[in-house]
Amino acid sequence: MAGKKIENNTAGSPLEAHVASSKIRAEHIDKVYKTGKKSVAAIEDVSIDIQDNDFVCIVGPSGCGKSTLLRMLAGLDFPSAGNIIVNDRKVTGPGPDRGMVFQTYTLFPWMNVEDNIKFGLKIKKLPKAEQQEIADRYLKIIGLEKFAQSYSKELSGGMKQRVAIARALANQPEVLLMDEPFGALDPHTKSMMQLLMREIWVKEHPTVVFITHDIDEAVFLADKIYVMSARPGKMIKRVNVYLPHKRTLDLKDSPEFIKIRKGINDLLYMANTEEDME
Repeated sequence: MAGKKIENNTAGSPLEAHVASSKIRAEHIDKVYKTGKKSVAAIEDVSIDIQDNDFVCIVGPSGCGKSTLLRMLAGLDFPSAGNIIVNDRKVTGPGPDRGMVFQTYTLFPWMNVEDNIKFGLKIKKLPKAEQQEIADRYLKIIGLEKFAQSYSKELSGGMKQRVAIARALANQPEVLLMDEPFGALDPHTKSMMQLLMREIWVKEHPTVVFITHDIDEAVFLADKIYVMSARPGKMIKRVNVYLPHKRTLDLKDSPEFIKIRKGINDLLYMANTEEDME
């Protein structure tokens, strides 16, 4: 696997010929953690190219470095080698152009739902009427209008994540970065959140980079999937997902869905087998 270049299931890899509409580029990223004299390679020669309005999932086994890659896209961590470019500018730290949703619930417990959604809008010093208009819009999108005055301790896990997503989107980031945001939810709530996230993307069309180790989740949500190997994480292949733009949960039982899921599962199996043989 060492030095293996990413493959694409379509002709003309964007990693070889960048186009003007590229929103995010990670170019030959290495990430090495050093503790005293010991060095641990987390990511090795990773390149991705994401277009404006893409919904991209990055899938791979636990510990492969996919969350580390997302943190570098957010400017919360930095590569040991290579460059990360967002909107043709090198990432040197966090910025308002990138919103982040974590797996853990990161709401402010002393604020109610509405004020959590308004938080970034207040930082921007938008007029109060505009803040309210935006908050009302996203409360409706996430279906929590009746809980606007509730506090996080009164919400379920799925409701908390809906608020976290609304808070990120209310700031109108150009890129929404999501780090396994549904990983701690029960299967039914997780499915409902996947459906809601896809519906939000169809309506809002933000550029989304979504980290998951759940292959079904990646296939349901994304239009493009980057598949990573085990640590040190390398990009194995980019898979384009040719499924309907608007999706329902019964799509997961379709032959097309099952075929894509099996293909990704086979890629991960073969990658891990090759690593074991080296």
